Amino acid sequence: MAPQTNVLDHIVHLTPPGTVAAATEQWRALGFTVVPGGTHADGLTSNALVVFQDGVYIELISFVHPISYYPPDSPARLAQERHAWGHKTPGWIDYAFLGTSEKLSEVINDRAQHEKSGVEYLPEQTGGRERPDGKVLKWRITAPERLRGTWPFFCGDITPREWRVPLKPVSNAVHPSGALGIAHVRLLAYDTAIADLARHFTSIIGASPIQDKPLAWRLATPITLQSDPAAEIRVSAPILLLSVPQDEEEQSHLKERGSGLYELALWVEDGNGKKGGDSDDTPYAKVVWKAINV
Repeated sequence: MAPQTNVLDHIVHLTPPGTVAAATEQWRALGFTVVPGGTHADGLTSNALVVFQDGVYIELISFVHPISYYPPDSPARLAQERHAWGHKTPGWIDYAFLGTSEKLSEVINDRAQHEKSGVEYLPEQTGGRERPDGKVLKWRITAPERLRGTWPFFCGDITPREWRVPLKPVSNAVHPSGALGIAHVRLLAYDTAIADLARHFTSIIGASPIQDKPLAWRLATPITLQSDPAAEIRVSAPILLLSVPQDEEEQSHLKERGSGLYELALWVEDGNGKKGGDSDDTPYAKVVWKAINV
């Protein structure tokens, strides 16, 4: 059986250099529990995490220093200038699916060649991070050859995933806002690109869209919150949405930033914090709340 390529792993939220601590406080003020992350192996970025009961997390990331901090032509400066996120505008900048195979790029590329979709992923590269407690994490990144931030990258664990995504103690994934898990990730694109992107996502995810307007693909999560038929709370699997802008704000966002992530929706139980239909700014990106069926 081919490995799954539709498991949502995490969503990346960028803030200006040196602001992980400030972002942590901003997200706590929005009603989220934030746990420390650490410094990545390249020393260029650090992060904190907002983890959810479905095993998906939001990565609050920033570069440790602005590019101008490093001397011209120094290795660190060149590395940050070439970094996939080195010139990104703060906000939602990328997202990852869970890497479920050591050779996931070959799986996706073979599928794409068969479907003639034009999708291509690069060979796997190792990465890592050191936690504040000194534990060293290692993972395997499968990155797209192009359209980074529109197509997902894949993150597969070499060390245990629970080291990277600390769901214990259980309080790590309990949020004052009542957030339970991911409802959808929504991407914006120009009308002229929608048809091609639909083919791309079908190849990457390994399944056709479940609806056409807007285009939507059903994803999976590392932990299923709806497995118990007797459970009081039933949370549907997340959806990847692809659409053209629906208003002037979205048109402006697309013009300024290009195609890619625009909005993250979170499941919430009405009456336990946030309300379905509400939205918040991070202040660099948009979060919307969707009520679950109880």
